[in-house]
Amino acid sequence: MSIELTEAEKIKIINADDLYGIMQKILLREDKIDQDREHFWVVGLATNNRILFIELVSKGSINRVTVEPMEVFSLALQKRAVSIILVHNHPSGDLKPSWEDKDITDRLIQVGIIVNTFVTDHLIITTKSFLSFAYSGLLDELAKSTKYVPKFKQIENLRKEAEKNKAIEMAKNCLKKNMDIELIMQLTGLTYDEIKALG
Repeated sequence: MSIELTEAEKIKIINADDLYGIMQKILLREDKIDQDREHFWVVGLATNNRILFIELVSKGSINRVTVEPMEVFSLALQKRAVSIILVHNHPSGDLKPSWEDKDITDRLIQVGIIVNTFVTDHLIITTKSFLSFAYSGLLDELAKSTKYVPKFKQIENLRKEAEKNKAIEMAKNCLKKNMDIELIMQLTGLTYDEIKALG
């Protein structure tokens, strides 16, 4: 269900506080319809970080909401959003992310990488405050997880890492032989700064 936004609400998101101001109003509007249940919204952003849409993708129970990646990314892909911010409320007022909150964020980060529509934050909100996964460092931590990285991508990453290690070894040997850095760059594909850091 698309949330109707005024033109004034289609703002450029500079930080999580900007988005929370809008989401708090939306949550207060929901007071008439099940504010005591968890809601999960997706906020689609344009290249300039302006809000394209806010979509309610799921309603759950008082302490849980089920979210499917297809529901999260379908409108984002249709509207050509370059990134999304996930938002859900905790009716209890507790802003601490649950294991399920972290797990779905981990999964959606990986899906976003595959479809080239990146998850830039996940806000847990109440009527009084919010927690930002990006500000707390949790988003970066989850981005390092390999739990939902497809096997082919893991293999590709391992190959790239092995190739990089070979290039580094080759560069070290070339440096020992006092070879020209420009030539080493051509042979290894490493940058000037990467080669200088080895010497």
